[in-house]
Amino acid sequence: MSGARTPVGPAERGPAKQTVTISFAGFNRAWAAWIGDRLERRGHRVVYQRWDSPAEVPLVDLLRDLTLAKGRILIVVSEWYFQLGPRTHEEWNAALREVVAPDPSRFAAVSVTNSTLPTATTVLGATDLNNMGSDEAERRVLERLDLPSDPLPESVEGVRRGPRFPAAMPEVWGGVPRRNTRFTGREPLLNDAYHLLQGAEAGAGVVTLHGMSGVGKTQLAAEYVYRFGSEYDVVWWVNAEKRVTYRRRLAELAPQLGLSTGAEYGERLRAVRDSLRRGDPYARWLLILDGADEPDQIYDLVPTGPGHVLITSRNPEWSEHNSKLLEVPVYARDESVAFIRRRAPRLTEPEADQLAEALEDLPLLLDQTAGWLNDSDLSVQEYIALLDGGIDQDVVKISADFPVAFQTAWSILLNKLRDTVPESVDLLRLCTFFAPGFIPVRLLKEMPHDQLPEQIAGLLNDPLLWNRAINQLRQYSVVRLESHEAGAGDEAASSGESLYLHRMVHQIVHKDMPDEDRREFIDVVRRALAAADPRRPTDTRLWPGYAEIVPHLKYADVLQSKDPAVQTLVFNCLRYMYISGEYQSGIRLGERAMEAWRPLLGEKHPRVYELTHHYANLLRAVGDYQHTEAIERAAVEHLREERGPQDLEHLRAATGLAADLRGLARYDEALELSQWIFTAYRDLLGDADSRTLGAQNNLAVSLRLLGRFEEALDIDRRTMESRRQLLRGRHPWTLSSQIHYATDLRYLGRYTEAESIQTASVREHRIVMGADNPQTLDAEHSLALCQYRSGDRRAAGVLFASVLERCERVLGETHPQTLRFAANTSCFVREHGDIDQAREIGESVVARYEMMLQEGHPYIAGVQANHALVLRNVGERDHAHVVIEEALADMTAAAGESHPWTLGCAINAAALRNLVGDPESAAVLTQETVTRATEVLGRTHPLTLSARIALAADLRGLRDRQQAEKVEQAALDDLAATLGPQHVHTVSARSRNRPFWDFEPQET
Repeated sequence: MSGARTPVGPAERGPAKQTVTISFAGFNRAWAAWIGDRLERRGHRVVYQRWDSPAEVPLVDLLRDLTLAKGRILIVVSEWYFQLGPRTHEEWNAALREVVAPDPSRFAAVSVTNSTLPTATTVLGATDLNNMGSDEAERRVLERLDLPSDPLPESVEGVRRGPRFPAAMPEVWGGVPRRNTRFTGREPLLNDAYHLLQGAEAGAGVVTLHGMSGVGKTQLAAEYVYRFGSEYDVVWWVNAEKRVTYRRRLAELAPQLGLSTGAEYGERLRAVRDSLRRGDPYARWLLILDGADEPDQIYDLVPTGPGHVLITSRNPEWSEHNSKLLEVPVYARDESVAFIRRRAPRLTEPEADQLAEALEDLPLLLDQTAGWLNDSDLSVQEYIALLDGGIDQDVVKISADFPVAFQTAWSILLNKLRDTVPESVDLLRLCTFFAPGFIPVRLLKEMPHDQLPEQIAGLLNDPLLWNRAINQLRQYSVVRLESHEAGAGDEAASSGESLYLHRMVHQIVHKDMPDEDRREFIDVVRRALAAADPRRPTDTRLWPGYAEIVPHLKYADVLQSKDPAVQTLVFNCLRYMYISGEYQSGIRLGERAMEAWRPLLGEKHPRVYELTHHYANLLRAVGDYQHTEAIERAAVEHLREERGPQDLEHLRAATGLAADLRGLARYDEALELSQWIFTAYRDLLGDADSRTLGAQNNLAVSLRLLGRFEEALDIDRRTMESRRQLLRGRHPWTLSSQIHYATDLRYLGRYTEAESIQTASVREHRIVMGADNPQTLDAEHSLALCQYRSGDRRAAGVLFASVLERCERVLGETHPQTLRFAANTSCFVREHGDIDQAREIGESVVARYEMMLQEGHPYIAGVQANHALVLRNVGERDHAHVVIEEALADMTAAAGESHPWTLGCAINAAALRNLVGDPESAAVLTQETVTRATEVLGRTHPLTLSARIALAADLRGLRDRQQAEKVEQAALDDLAATLGPQHVHTVSARSRNRPFWDFEPQET
């Protein structure tokens, strides 16, 4: 940042405008930018001069060159300004006395530090800007420069938004590492990154800092944030090493942006991306993706919009994903020397140069080595001799993944740590069995300490020893203390709850440790994770605990543990992923667990069958019914043979098999099995056990799929009431029962009751589960259907669109739940929206069901029946007639001639027979439908009433007006009595609009 800036607005009449040269250390750029902006708004000319202090140039000459600037020279005083070079206080005192003291009026200064400064800085007469607001700070700057401080007119203030007052944080700030007060050099890289981002077109402001491990990419990104953060309203730091952690961290930005979202990460993530894309509520945002080494894993989730994205990565392939690249090399030698001399003041410049050459100018290695070398009696020459002498194979084994200097230096550093505070090496090795990055070491302190290895028990039980180990690692820059969560204070960090371990350090320490330590330490971390298990994955309040644990499962290699507590943790994490809607992540974990546990425990081990249950649930959730049916059937047959039919594990496997049968549309088999399971659970556990209630719930699902709505309603009511008593009103299973009960009411035509219950249910779901949890989406969709049936088409339309859009974002366009929602939305849009959109959605649903489900599945026939109505509405009557007749035949074969779905298809088929000129067969079909509907559903069921109104229309078409009037009047009377005289269906029937039926895919 250098050069002159043009004033923002025209100079006002009054005192002559001045030229001010602001001299500042790069570290204090934000202060210089703010001061310059305030001066420019008053019409003054500002020249920015970033202070540099090359060691080879005498300080007096540098200060004299500064006096060549035009106008007043305003120095932003901080310890950084006087350390560059580095320079001693003695050098500065001499230079200030020689250059500034003879003509102090040329200079002015403001102080932004409380640190000790060279004593001669008093000649600058610095005005203190610490601990005050922006208005007072501006007044003091102007007073120090002998400039008027009258308030600016609003017209000038509103010309543009300037930099934020440096002492004020951006409105949203999270996850940014603490500022590295030893940051050195990198000025060209920082400036290049700034200009690339500022010069980018909207939506293209992405820059990747790429380079090898240890060159300081993360530190460079952090310094960028602190230097330029005042120009942003949102600054958010994301660990982007893995897609799951990237999604989780970015999703946490949603509440900070004030977005109305729930707790599910997929929903929050997509809401955040949409907000950033639109620049609403904040257009000036900066997102830092740290450690994004696998572009293919996350590039599709990188936000676009008016803000900027800064990426750190070892992978230059980001250039293929619309990112500008900036390569971060090792330090230039002068940067290395300056850094070493600040890190190890006892070393001379030639010694620093020798050390930098030996360590290949790698910043991470310079930081770690110089730190402990400064505290050591070892000379630089002796240390270099150690490097030349090779590696201690007992400490570090050679690995081709790292530079030789890094391997050797690490051997020496670990020896140093082992000799001074051996417990620090133990702690470091423990940390490598967590995921790299932020290490939740508090889990180690919170776990039970009995039966731990002696050296670990001593470390965890002695607070002084623990703090000493952490401080030793921190002193040598092996780890850094971090307060990762936005808004957390220093207290959490100082207690050692969160350490940050660099990926490069993590890898080399993890690979190269004695086998005995590896066995002991990995067991400790596994036990710590197991002890942290919240143990109730169905409790949404405990989900943050599981979200924290899941990334570490891989590094602790938990799938190779035979510890029952660790295996239970795996089950609970799978259950958490299932209930929270993280299906794909859960499936991947389940696959790895199946591969690991079969050889570890044996094919027939009870834990393998328990794992099978959780894995099958996740597969079933994404519609893989044929696969899960094979898995569950094998488990059922084995467990029945080995343990007997009344065994609880056998019953659980049978429960999964019944769900698979429902997904495969084998409803009669599913009902028979569900009835047997419910009876068995009730006999074994009684009525008041959650497993019995689960079986009772599933029995109602089977009945509902068969169209036996009255029976399903009675069972769902009893299940809901029992769950409220046994569990709690806001338990996910209780909330699920509310959805089912309201659905039964709606299927029976009790729309007002259903809408009332479902409105309350949606409110509870949003509070408990989060707005876009899959179960919440189901609740909202059910409410939209209630509103539609009740006649509130406006509210229903808004909710249909919202739920479908969010479900597509959260679960994907091919997920079974998305397809259910899309099918119903298409029907609504067909009647009350854009017919072309309805056709597009409907055809997509048909195609996806045909790919997902086996031939002859009733859902395929049902959505084909819906599609026929779209074809009718666009005038393709003959095509529509062919489609509906095929759908009717297929539905009859799949569900039976008396199933409500078949009866609904028949109502639509009769309408199209009339349209193509076959009123006689239409009347015959409608009469058969009325008869069957009356027998199955009753005379006043909405579907029966629709059939009766349709029959009246068919009779009129056959000129049988007397019978038509009789049938119509009886049906209208029943409609008025059942739904109300002003209900939309009653009004429509009275207007002689022929009724139609929409197929609604059900939850299985």
